[in-house]
This record gives sequence, structure tokens and C-alpha cells, in this order.
Amino acid sequence: MRQMGIRTNRLGHIFISHLHGDHCFGLIGLISSFGMLNRTADLHIHAQPDLEKIMEVQLLYFCSDLPYNVIFHTINPRKHELIYEDRSVQVYSIPLKHRVPCCGFLFEEKPRDRHIIREMIDFYHIPTWRIPKIKQGEDFISEEGLIIQNSLLTTASEPPKRFAYCSDTAYTEKIIPIIEGVDCLFHEATFMEEEMVRSKQTEHSTARQAGEIARKANVKKLIIGHYSARYIHQNELLEEAKAVFENTILGEDLTVYKF
Repeated sequence: MRQMGIRTNRLGHIFISHLHGDHCFGLIGLISSFGMLNRTADLHIHAQPDLEKIMEVQLLYFCSDLPYNVIFHTINPRKHELIYEDRSVQVYSIPLKHRVPCCGFLFEEKPRDRHIIREMIDFYHIPTWRIPKIKQGEDFISEEGLIIQNSLLTTASEPPKRFAYCSDTAYTEKIIPIIEGVDCLFHEATFMEEEMVRSKQTEHSTARQAGEIARKANVKKLIIGHYSARYIHQNELLEEAKAVFENTILGEDLTVYKF
């Protein structure tokens, strides 16, 4: 985050998919670093309840003098449900299939208000106090009783985006109804098909299986990641996924993806 110039004080919520070390060992270092940077805003961590127990001793030993609060929120990785909401986004859990209880996350933007056409507001002398309702879709009725259609006063906002994050998981079609039609899907692709036996043993997915999920769910873009260390060059994983779902790209560190 620091290398990419991301302002860490804007990070308010962290979502933990499951309790394997590569997904939660870094938390105590992150929390401690935020304290050294004199963070004051609360930090919310959404995870299954055991994580709070695991971190309790670490927080007491290493972070007893934090200038901010760390607040844990319990989630049930076996249920698909709303786990967080604010004025702009909703976050849902996605039950996955792994060796330990695990879930992915579906991030959904809420619809934005329509954009006001300033010239039309001035032309019809619309008072300021009416603008919020017009942005939400209402027509305007002038003092003379003339109805001005909302479509003349506003333009549509950008459609809300939907992003699904699914790692770690074996192939499971149970997630398809949840992620149907998302703008972007991140799906793990730990192995290639030649390692199918190993993928089943560890309850991970192959690149081809990731492509199959993306195709069956009619997603718009697929990003694969969570590669096994045996693949020094991930292009072979990419080719395997693209054979099933063409609009696939490799997930790489320090890279920004737009969708």
C-alpha cells in the first residue's frame, strides 16, 4: 500500500476469508504499523470468531498502547449473508469449499443518484431544496403546474459495480447464483489440470476450473491468482483459464485493474 501511495488512514474495514496463516499472519504487523503512524480512526476486522481469540494475546503484548480501537465483527463463513453496509456499498459473504471454514466476499456498489443538468435547473428556476429529490428520480412540478420530466433534468449515473473475491476454494458451482453477472471475479487458480489430484487433496482450484466458474456465472472479467509456487511463470495458468473464458487476466502485485 505504501509503495502504491495508498493512504492507509482510508482503510477502515478488513475482511478475512479464513484462518490459514497466509491470510491473517500479517494483521498484527499492520495493526502495529498503523499505531506507529498515529492512526486514530477505528479499524474494523470482519472474520470468524476464532480470529479475535487468536489475536487477543498478540494485541495485549505488542499493541497495548494503540491510539485507535480494533473492533472485531463476527461472520459465519458457511452462510451467504450481508455482513457490512454503508451509504455506498454492501458486502456479502460467499461460502466456499476449503479444508477449513472459508468464505469469499461480494462487494456491491449501491446505485448512485442521477446527475443534474445545471442548465435545465437554471432554466426552470428549480429551488435548491428540490434538487436532492430530483437527483433521486422525481419529476419537477412548476408553480404553474407544468410537469417537467426527470429525464429532461438529469442524466444517468454510472451503473453500480459488483466485484466477487473467491479464494481459497475447491471447484464449487454453489457460488454461481451469488456471483452471477458480476463485473469482475477474482478466483483462485492454484494448479493446472495436470495437478488435479493435488488440487482435490488440498481443496484448491485449477486455472481451467476458475475459467469454468467465470463462464457459467456469466461474469464480465476474470482475474486469477493464488498460484502454487511451482509455477514460476504464470502464463501457462493464464492460457489454461483463457481456453475456457477468454476475458481472463493474471492477478499481479502492485497492479491496478479497472472494470
